[in-house]
Amino acid sequence: MSPGARPEALKTCQVLVLGGGMAGLCAALAAAQAGVRVALADPAEARLIGGNARHGRNLRLPHAAPTGRIVDRYPGQELLADLTRIADPEVAGEALWRALFVAQAARVPGWLAAAGVAFQSPGDGLLPYSRKTAFFLGGGQALVNALVAAVRHHRVALCPGWAGRAVDPKGPTVGLEHAAGERLEVSPPALVVASGGYQANRGWLAETWGEAARHLVVRGTPHAEGALLRQLLDHGAAPVGAPGACHLVAVDGRAPRFDGGIITRVDGLAHGIVVDRLGRRVTDETVDSGPTRYSRWGWRVAHMPAQIAHAVFDADGLAAGQRQGPCSVFPPLTAPDLTTLALLIGVHGPSLIRAARSSGRVGNPPFAAFPIRPGITATHHGVAVDTSGRVRRASGGVWPAVFAAGTVMAPTLLGTGYLAGSGLTIAAVSGRLAGQGAALTARQGEAADV
Repeated sequence: MSPGARPEALKTCQVLVLGGGMAGLCAALAAAQAGVRVALADPAEARLIGGNARHGRNLRLPHAAPTGRIVDRYPGQELLADLTRIADPEVAGEALWRALFVAQAARVPGWLAAAGVAFQSPGDGLLPYSRKTAFFLGGGQALVNALVAAVRHHRVALCPGWAGRAVDPKGPTVGLEHAAGERLEVSPPALVVASGGYQANRGWLAETWGEAARHLVVRGTPHAEGALLRQLLDHGAAPVGAPGACHLVAVDGRAPRFDGGIITRVDGLAHGIVVDRLGRRVTDETVDSGPTRYSRWGWRVAHMPAQIAHAVFDADGLAAGQRQGPCSVFPPLTAPDLTTLALLIGVHGPSLIRAARSSGRVGNPPFAAFPIRPGITATHHGVAVDTSGRVRRASGGVWPAVFAAGTVMAPTLLGTGYLAGSGLTIAAVSGRLAGQGAALTARQGEAADV
């Protein structure tokens, strides 16, 4: 698309949404359903609209009884307890937001289904058991495709290649730049910032992570650089979460620098040993076997020298690990003996041999290894919002025409914690609320002008 193809829509919209991930798509859809003119700008090219949602697969949803999308029961009070357990109790207004989130999350699947999003049936035997999450039929890309079709149906002007570079929330005024170099400044009646975190901004991460920031593998979009989040904070938005806080998982060290997604995770570590780059064993690998094992190993590797480790298996351990599911999407590095394997993966041979012997689990050749890096999903540092999605100011009050949705405000609910399956639910709930609020603000502003 040429840079000049969409500036008129960006100039004349009543609600401008910045960010084309799930939160932005839901905000655009909700605002358009309210009957206002909506434009959505995203720095990605058209085929990569969707941000991290392209790699998602499920929603955490409260439900009082089994449905066609999810089994058993997961009452709203249990979801509220899960949120409360991991969230920061010191954040003002957070308890009210959590209660609102639980109430709204129950309505999300019906709203998404009406927009064309399809869910996998839990009775077909293709899914892991989960009473807390519903899975998308076709995964995250199918979800994004359905939402893009829905916003187009509601005449939202999709503007791929347009990145928000600056925002003054007092206007609000937004500076936009197209990938081809064209620049534009607009002042929409209402604005929704849904541009995500800053996990792809290594310079910003280095402010807290130092040299380690260079070695964090970004699991999702390369466009999550946090320019608009930084601007809002610099203008005095109330911060939530903590600088540098993020969700990490263990990924294969051969994964691409960006957009590797969920398939690059490394698993099966309990069937072997994990050593650092000096060949030293890290911990008892059998301790972590639950669903949090990915994130626990991500954090461990992030604090190792050069942020690199290796999972090492013997023949029996590799077979056992592969039976529960592939240890990695990449093939193992193999060798007939541990000395040769140490040379292959670049660790100290005698240390690796001592670690293998002491474990009692790595002794039957041939041997195999997978390199491990910490993969960053999203940052847990954002701006606080009120229950309509308006961005709160640190000095008190809100900016009446500036809303936030998705990762940029998710610490309002989660603080620096993480709850599996909650990311896309937060995106859908906050996006819908922000879109509805922005549409109402735009209409009230026009009525006042008249």
